[in-house]
Parts: sequence; structure tokens; C-alpha cells
Amino acid sequence: MDGSQTTKTIRVILAQPRGFCAGVERAIDIVERALTKFGPPIYVRHEIVHNRHVVEDLRARGAVFVDELDEVPEGAWTVFSAHGVARKVVQAAADRSLPVIDATCPLVAKVHAEGRRYASQDRELVLIGHAGHAEVEGTIGQIDGTVYLVQTVEDAETLEVKDPEKLAYITQTTLSVDDTRGIIAALKTRFPHITGPDVKDICYATQNRQEAVHHLAELVDIILVVGSKNSSNSNRLREIGAELGHPAYLIDDASALQPEWFSGVTTVGLTAGASAPEVLVQGVIEGLKRFGNVKVELLAGTPEDVKFKLPAEVASL
Repeated sequence: MDGSQTTKTIRVILAQPRGFCAGVERAIDIVERALTKFGPPIYVRHEIVHNRHVVEDLRARGAVFVDELDEVPEGAWTVFSAHGVARKVVQAAADRSLPVIDATCPLVAKVHAEGRRYASQDRELVLIGHAGHAEVEGTIGQIDGTVYLVQTVEDAETLEVKDPEKLAYITQTTLSVDDTRGIIAALKTRFPHITGPDVKDICYATQNRQEAVHHLAELVDIILVVGSKNSSNSNRLREIGAELGHPAYLIDDASALQPEWFSGVTTVGLTAGASAPEVLVQGVIEGLKRFGNVKVELLAGTPEDVKFKLPAEVASL
């Protein structure tokens, strides 16, 4: 680092809101409380949330992450992840009499309920979401009847269904109003009788974090998103930054920072996906001090005070 670089001042504008949403906080709290109340090991089906640091921290404290229930020993406490699970998974746990704590995000559970309600009206369902995502697989597995997965406007425009008069749609919670607007419009053009939930049912946290990136983009040279590569909402935050014309990088933590990113950069926008802990954000701020004198500012944003109830199994701690 030469002398001119050492004296450079970097404005870091922190997005607000950023990081943990209420569903993620609840899921992590559930595992931590289960470890305290029942002792390790606590088995968790799939990653409790999509963040490597969170998973590694809980693993070090006695959580065991498994892909399927047959990896769980008889009688061991088992937690279902925030993304939700298919009903066959719930039934498999019941068949083995496994004690289960369900950490499914209440907003995901609401989508499940909506899907079942539409199915009970003999409607086929269109699920707007990403193939292979844990939430999407869980949602499809919660609904009796036909579910069509639609990922793009093109999918919507070419979708063939049995009865266009009896059709409904639901969406993956980690998609925002902006993410789904075009797809929903295409579905309504192709299937005028389709019904679906109000946009207010879209996950508030996803929408708020994406809006914050739009505001950041008006003020900064570069956007950093703290989050794991397998986090859908974190990837989308990075994509939005890039779509708005800025270099945008998704990073696990400060170790991923590259000096060449900051050549000629004076203002950095910093946010975090809904499953990324604040300690990682603060670590990135520290890491940025390698490239200049850091001045941190907080973006005005939407306050979040949502709290979700804990399951009865761990609520008493």
C-alpha cells in the first residue's frame, strides 16, 4: 500500500435494514434453546438457515446437520429448518416417534396454508420460485394436487395447465414484489381467472432489504453483500446492485475482500442477506480499514420490529 492509499478515506454506508430477519432469528434461537434445554447433540434437518458461519457456530456447540431423517438416531431431538419441510418428512418423523421442534418461518408456513387452501378449492397451483431451493421443495411437498414451478416470465408465458379457470399462484418468500411482479403479470395475461395472495403477503424482510440496496445504489461506487453463496436472498441483493450499474460482490466475510475492488473507490455500500449475522458485517468494516480510513454512515431505512413466537418446546427457557 503506497502513501496515497493509506490516507484515502472510504465512506461506508450501511444499509438499513440488513442482516437477520425475524424468521432467521427465531430459527437460530430455537436451536440454541434446544441445545441448552436438552443438551447436545441436537439434530437439524438441512442447514437451519443458509449461512456458513451460523451453521459452523451451531455445529461447534453440538448441533448436527443432516440431509435426511434416517441419519437421526432413535429418540434424538430434531429441528426442521426455517425453510420448511414436506409433509412426508413430518410423517417420517412421526413414524419414528422422533421429538421434533419445527423452526419453519411463520411466513413460509403461511404460504403452505395458502397453497393448501387453494388446493382444497380444486385449483391447480403455480409456485413462483427457484428450482431446488429448500423452501420450494418443502412447499411443493405440503400441497396435495398439481403444483407447477415457474421461475421466469418465459415459463409463465409457455405454461400449460389442465383447467385455466381453476388456477392459483403462490410465491417463495425470499422473492420480493419486484422479483415476482413480471411473472405474476404474465400469468394474469395468460390465465385471466388466476387468483393469488395480495402483495402484502410477500416477505417484508426480502422487500425491505432490496429497497435498501436501491437506496444505496444512488450513493455509492461499489456494493458489498455479506452472505453465503447458497442464500437466495443474498444472491438477489448482489444482482440488484449489479443491475443498478455498480460493481457488486457477495462475500462470506472480510477474508474475501480484494484490494483491486477499491481502486478509485471512495464510497462503499454495505448490506447483508437475511441469514447473515451482524458480526460479519462489523468484520467487513474492520477489513476495509486495510484500504483506507473508514468513515461509517447509516442509511435511513425501514425499521423492523417483527417478533415471532417460539414453539412450545423451547418457549419456557
